[in-house]
Amino acid sequence: MEINRPLKQVDLKSKLTLYFFRFIVYLVLILFAAAIIFIFYTLVINTTRAHVQIQRGLSLFPGKSFVRNFKALFGDTNMFVARGILNSLFIATCSAVLTTYFSALSAYSLHLYRFKGRTFAYMFILAIIMIPSQIASIGLVTILYRVNFVDNYWVIILPAIASPTTVFFMKQYLDSNLPYEVIEAARVDGSHEFRTFNQIVLPILSPAMAVQFIFAFVASWNNLFFPSLIIQSSNKRTVPVIISLLSASSPDTFDTGKNFMLMAWAIVPMIIVYLIFSKRIIKGITAGSVKG
Repeated sequence: MEINRPLKQVDLKSKLTLYFFRFIVYLVLILFAAAIIFIFYTLVINTTRAHVQIQRGLSLFPGKSFVRNFKALFGDTNMFVARGILNSLFIATCSAVLTTYFSALSAYSLHLYRFKGRTFAYMFILAIIMIPSQIASIGLVTILYRVNFVDNYWVIILPAIASPTTVFFMKQYLDSNLPYEVIEAARVDGSHEFRTFNQIVLPILSPAMAVQFIFAFVASWNNLFFPSLIIQSSNKRTVPVIISLLSASSPDTFDTGKNFMLMAWAIVPMIIVYLIFSKRIIKGITAGSVKG
């Protein structure tokens, strides 16, 4: 009995410590969630308030200027807001689809084939991850202006295909989820390489591709730096470019309510994409983070 008492005390102490740290974790998560919800709430509230009301300070109650802000935003003939949303949807969707597919194809080749220079190619891809994309964009923009190949959607879409981070994530996922025997069985059955990749490998990769599609879509949708340097026509602007132009407008035409309305509309497509693929996010991240 004397030996059991210290053991019970230690067990009770460890349980109390576990409950304490669990309480701290939950408290921090709740505070972060409350802060994010509050930010979204104030954004929605400000879409219903006039410019003068927003300048007075924060309000937790909606105003009566939602329709006015909506008409002011989509009625602005200089900004082409509706066309800008469609432009961003086209660019982000094409970039996300092409990035995920070709990154999966690159990761598949690095995972399956044993060719000379394979390790060097993989290490080179990892090294590129550490280089900021803005540095490479400056040289690319200079070349594009010299060959007069600017003011074009595909100039923004095609460079996004080269995504070393996506390739790395895909390869990690394949290393832990794609046995070599599956590919061998497909070859024995007479399946050629592209058919094997499209009909066997892609379904296995679907959780990881869903996660990377969301990341690529959000990155392309929020991209301001490169489109602001390439796009020259008013009707080809993307949503981030339009938001920056509205924020930098003169004091005579500056309308905070219209800005908040556009920012609220800019969030909607990302929420829809997330809801569509959200079921696969946890599965894709956990499977790609563990090798073996």
